[in-house]
Amino acid sequence: MKRLFDFSSSVIGLVIVSPVIIGTALVVKKKLGSPVIFKQTRPGKNGKPFELYKFRTMTDELDDNGELLPDSVRLTKTGKILRKLSVDELPQLINVIKGDMSLVGPRPLLMEYVELYDDRQIKRLDVKPGITGWAQVNGRNNLSWEERLELDVWYVENQTFMLDMKILYMTLQKVVKREGVSHPGQATMEKFTGSSKAEII
Repeated sequence: MKRLFDFSSSVIGLVIVSPVIIGTALVVKKKLGSPVIFKQTRPGKNGKPFELYKFRTMTDELDDNGELLPDSVRLTKTGKILRKLSVDELPQLINVIKGDMSLVGPRPLLMEYVELYDDRQIKRLDVKPGITGWAQVNGRNNLSWEERLELDVWYVENQTFMLDMKILYMTLQKVVKREGVSHPGQATMEKFTGSSKAEII
């Protein structure tokens, strides 16, 4: 039932928001250049890697050592607007249609984080990752990593169709209010380095 709802809703949603997607693609192309779509390998259900799609919001600027500059430097004004409106996430409807993701589930984080999860946090990989989730509607990037991951595990242990509907409704409210887009004092979210500490980037 969840897969059928995900697939049908994503196909319909993709058609409805196609003008927004086309318009956003043109803006990103003009302001940031190519590629318009940012692709990154993320862990899916049971940790299986997949390619996540998002609209590009950052530049590729490097420092003198060839390393990417901090998010706060590379995140553009256009990117900030796209993130505030959550428009940068729209290409993930394709991930849902492909079956890599669900509309609702723990957000897919970086591959490097998987080995840092403790025995409880790793449970967040027992289900497909989602475009939105319980952590996103209960604080999003304003939460500490420990709080965020615990909310993800709570969802895995308590997921129901009605809970998914509640999360989708709450997500619409959060998008309208533009809450929790970034972590306090940072452009996005601090890097997860394990449940004992977090390194600021």
